[in-house]
Amino acid sequence: MKSARLNRLFNATSNRCFDVAVDHGFFNEVAFLQGIESMPSVIRTLVEAGPDAIQLTSGQARHLQSIPGKQKPALVLRTDAANVYGKSLPSTRFSTVISEPVLQAVRLDAACLCINLFLIPGAPDVYAQCIENIVRIKMESDHYGMPLMIEPLVFRPNSEKGGYEVDGDPEKIIPLVRQAVELGADILKADPTEDVSVYHRVVEIAGGVPVLVRGGGRVADAELLQRTADLLAQGVSGIVYGRNIIQHRNPKAITQALMAMVHENVSPESALEFLNTETR
Repeated sequence: MKSARLNRLFNATSNRCFDVAVDHGFFNEVAFLQGIESMPSVIRTLVEAGPDAIQLTSGQARHLQSIPGKQKPALVLRTDAANVYGKSLPSTRFSTVISEPVLQAVRLDAACLCINLFLIPGAPDVYAQCIENIVRIKMESDHYGMPLMIEPLVFRPNSEKGGYEVDGDPEKIIPLVRQAVELGADILKADPTEDVSVYHRVVEIAGGVPVLVRGGGRVADAELLQRTADLLAQGVSGIVYGRNIIQHRNPKAITQALMAMVHENVSPESALEFLNTETR
């Protein structure tokens, strides 16, 4: 049943989740490999920091699941690879799901699946593929009691700034989030809005489905911590950060600082003070 796996993701006291995304190598972009060149080392560091979950691919999940003990973070399994993150869109684009994703997740003892819902200017073909991918995986995930995290991503046009850049317009994010709910998401991994103060609208449109906010590109520590506090104040159920963790000068310290914010409502100022102390 899904509730048993969801209980492994969400803290029993705060009812929030911090998932560290380390699945970037799946997308064949050399810039994504910064900070994750040695996956065994990265996973050991993150496990010591103790986030609620770590998001990995089927090929890298072994580094987490081979660690003994019951206290390690839960596995969120990335199920789809795509070629849309470069500086320019290729003439042939795809978003392809791994074979038997739910059964792979069961075998790997994952607590959740993650799948994309792209909305990319000039790439309606990829959007259609994402819909088809989600529709195919939904019934099987329900059958096996495997929670489905859908990641609705609204890209900025490549002509403005190519490659993995979020369009923070709530009028684009909100309907895509709602579509993900309509398609059967158990959890949402959603874009931040450019104006964080309106993010309660994203939470509202999700209708009770937990919203975890993705981190996007690397930013300064103070900005990241303040944005996290502002998002938590808007009612989100947690965060999914990748490059702001794995490319940080001290991934363990920034993870612990964010965990304190997510689960203990520590202020961004206190979290930054702790972080600066740990990274001196």
